[in-house]
Amino acid sequence: MQYGALALIVHLASGCSDQAPPPPPPTNAAISAEGAAPATPAADRKLVVAFGDSLYAGYNLDQGQGLAPVLEATLATRGVKAQVVNAGVSGDTTAAGRARLAFTLDGLPRTPDLMLVGLGGNDMLRGLSPQDTRANLDAILAEAKARGIKVMLTGMLASPNMGADYAAAFNSIYPDLARQYDAALYPFMLDGVLGDRALLLPDGIHPNAQGVKRIAGRLAPMVAEALAP
Repeated sequence: MQYGALALIVHLASGCSDQAPPPPPPTNAAISAEGAAPATPAADRKLVVAFGDSLYAGYNLDQGQGLAPVLEATLATRGVKAQVVNAGVSGDTTAAGRARLAFTLDGLPRTPDLMLVGLGGNDMLRGLSPQDTRANLDAILAEAKARGIKVMLTGMLASPNMGADYAAAFNSIYPDLARQYDAALYPFMLDGVLGDRALLLPDGIHPNAQGVKRIAGRLAPMVAEALAP
C-alpha cells in the first residue's frame, strides 16, 4: 500500500499534470460513448454510473478498454445484466466532480441503481486540504442519497511523503464516509495493479487494458452484491 501511494504521487503527477485542463462535463452522448450501450437502457438491466477521474475515464486506452465497458462485460459473465456508464473525467478533483454531479445525473435516462465514486487522488497530488476533500465527497454522497442512489466508493491512499498528519486525515475519509452513508467500499482503487509493470501504462500509474481487467474483476463481485435486490 505504501509503495502504491508513493508511486501515485510520483507518477500520476507526470501522467496528468501536463494534460490540458479537463473538458467540460460530458453530454449524454459523451458519457455513453466508451463502449456503453445506447442511451436508454433495456428495462431488465441495472444502470450503473462510474463517476470519477482518469482511473475511471479510460486514460490513454482504446475505446472499449476503460473501466465502464470492461466492468459491464465482467458483470455479464457473472449473470448480472447492467449498463455501466462512463462518467469519468481525467484530472478531476473532488471539487470538480461535485460541480458536475447534478449535470451528469440529470443527463441520464433514469435514476441509476448504483453510482461508483472514485475521486480524491488529484486532490492529494495537489496537496489540497483533506478537510475540503472530505466535504466535497460528503456532498457528492449526500446528493446521491437525496436522489435515492446507492453508492460504492473506490478509495485512494495518500503518499507517505505527504506526511503522517496529512495521510491520517486523508486516508480516513473513505472508510468514514462509507460508514456514514452505508456505502460499499473498495479501499484502494489500484490494489493489485500498482507496482506491476505488466498491468500499467508507461507512466507507471494508470492501468493498461490488462490492469483495467484486473480492477474490474475485483470490483465486479462487490458491484453485483450492491445491485442485488
